[in-house]
Amino acid sequence: VQLQASGGGPVQAGGSLRLSCVHSERTFMRMVVGWFRQAPGKEREFVAAINLSGGITAYADSVKGRFTISRDTAKNTVNLQMNNLEPEDTAVYYCAAGSTLIRSSWSKSPAYDYWGQGTLVTVSS
Repeated sequence: VQLQASGGGPVQAGGSLRLSCVHSERTFMRMVVGWFRQAPGKEREFVAAINLSGGITAYADSVKGRFTISRDTAKNTVNLQMNNLEPEDTAVYYCAAGSTLIRSSWSKSPAYDYWGQGTLVTVSS
């Protein structure tokens, strides 16, 4: 079971990036894929999540209206489109997958069984 995150890099405030998370298993179609981030010296925090079967989404308040999570089932990929980036968005971003069915649990790290490596996003002012 593998998750591969990519798409991070440096960007100026107000710019955009798109992160991608490729998942390796067809069984992931029954799962939820989430994005979390961890800034230096801070705890990991929830960003967004989507259930792969129905496309239902959830977002952290800090990114609503700026970030969009989507799935491409043909490519086993979950994308995180990040627009109007702010320096506060600077962090290592991780994608994760879990089988929880309870949407209220999607924002919690323990709900996820599989984690990919991080991809660094650096937003300069």
